[in-house]
Amino acid sequence: MGLLDPAPPPFDVEEWQQRPHLERIKPLAQDWALNGFGTPVAVYLLYVVKLVLYGLGGLLLISATTKGLGGLGDLGSWWTEPIVFQKAVVWTMLWEILGLGAGSLPLTLRFSPMIGGVLYWLRPGTTRLPPWPEKVPMTRGTTRMPVDVLIYGGVLLAALHLVFADGAGAAGTAAGRMDPVAVGILLALLAALGLRDKVPFLASRAEIYGNLMIIFLFPLSNLIVAAQLVFVCIWWGAASSKLNRHFPFVVTVMISNTPWNRSRKAKRRLYTDHPDDLLPSAIGRLSAHMGTVLEFTLPLLLLITSGGILGTIAVAGMIAFHVHILSTFPLAVPLEWNIFMVFGLLFLFGHYGSVPFSTLEEPLLIAILAVTCVGLPVLGNFRPDLISFLPSMRYYAGNWATSQWLFRKDSEAEAKLDSQVVKSAPIPVEQLVKFYDRETAELLLYKGLAFRSMHSHGRALNGLIPRAVEDVEEYRVREGELVAGVVLGYNFGDGHFHDHRLLAAVQERCEFEPGELRVITLESQPAHVQRQHYRIFDAATGLVEEGWVDVADMVCRQPWLDGQPFPTAASV
Repeated sequence: MGLLDPAPPPFDVEEWQQRPHLERIKPLAQDWALNGFGTPVAVYLLYVVKLVLYGLGGLLLISATTKGLGGLGDLGSWWTEPIVFQKAVVWTMLWEILGLGAGSLPLTLRFSPMIGGVLYWLRPGTTRLPPWPEKVPMTRGTTRMPVDVLIYGGVLLAALHLVFADGAGAAGTAAGRMDPVAVGILLALLAALGLRDKVPFLASRAEIYGNLMIIFLFPLSNLIVAAQLVFVCIWWGAASSKLNRHFPFVVTVMISNTPWNRSRKAKRRLYTDHPDDLLPSAIGRLSAHMGTVLEFTLPLLLLITSGGILGTIAVAGMIAFHVHILSTFPLAVPLEWNIFMVFGLLFLFGHYGSVPFSTLEEPLLIAILAVTCVGLPVLGNFRPDLISFLPSMRYYAGNWATSQWLFRKDSEAEAKLDSQVVKSAPIPVEQLVKFYDRETAELLLYKGLAFRSMHSHGRALNGLIPRAVEDVEEYRVREGELVAGVVLGYNFGDGHFHDHRLLAAVQERCEFEPGELRVITLESQPAHVQRQHYRIFDAATGLVEEGWVDVADMVCRQPWLDGQPFPTAASV
């Protein structure tokens, strides 16, 4: 395999193309279990370069623009200054909202250009998704207007100001702290942006960096313990959401794609009986649940210890936890987030691990964090239809809203999407044909479908296709993630980006005829029930069918369903 060449498929492509849809999924899923996506070596090098730019660039900016700090050679003397942590938060948020972080580059099938984000959100005429257009005045419509560009540009300028500005005076510090007024302006602009368009707001990872910036509004004495609690809520929220039947599928698929693990024998043991049974084995399930146990227990140790041996062990364990996630290069590629969490561990629980809880003394701050870090995740787990999986802190749970879009071939429906929507990138297949032949491009897109099929919710989507269309061979099946990526400029595993609301925006622009585009949406599983709500839409005529699928049926089937119909409980 060359630097730019994907791993060759273990079958004859011409023969594979003649198979039915699920029979095309089968060999790709079997191959993924041992070889992952087969990503070209050059792609990993791109991500490494990007991480160096993020990490080293951030340190250079912070050291060069802040009075009271030294150069990189003196890093050991100033990295514990409070303003360094504050600027790291704003720098990371800025990196993400520009589109340079998660959801960028080829592992999300972004090839030309390799980012979305700023290329869309500074461009009038592109598509936006307001969260509550019927309830919030002056937010209706799905077209980006000059005011949206101004608000987004204001967020960028406010963040840049904070990164470049010197610190305001603060007792006991060499470089001061961020100006709370400037932080408040950034948060206000970010909130205004979110009301007009939820996509860049969520792309900023406001549930992490926004919560931390709220802390910066209060006296500096509250910083350490309040930020520690935010970190623990992130870990515990994520761990709680993994107490489901979906998570073992996530872990086995993720480990199978780890670039440094070339042991097919080790990967094979993650599955019950590869290649015929790709359900997670006892080893695969144990790997998942052990990670969850660590994510509960180690943060607890971080909270109840004041440094010492146990605290040091807990810090080292959580660093290893995040480095492991980083090393697998998960397809949403939230790499910078993991690096930031490692820095935060060293800063908050390493150097400042002995700061007492009594330093958190602002009742208003405690109340705000209780709502954003506890209330929203709890609500999001019981009503996932109301809250994105990001503020719900369900990052790796496998319990995500998803969708698949089916474009009719004979009417060239997918070409309408490419020609009628204002965007900064062509549809994924057209991006890929700039680098590969069309046959290889389609094969790579099918690898994405195989990836989805290996998750529990992918089984349900595959089972719902016959309910959406009479003959799937007459349609091109596309991941909703990829549609969101090219239409909205961002995708990160949130099915709410590509559900009926995006379909309505696309239909407004493309005017598909009945039957030209069908979309299957599958909502996340609520914590208190063992089923998931699905809906099937026709772009032109609206809702076709809705109902429920049982989780028990999803977690016992193979990705290709073995030719058996998938049971559903339709309500329409």
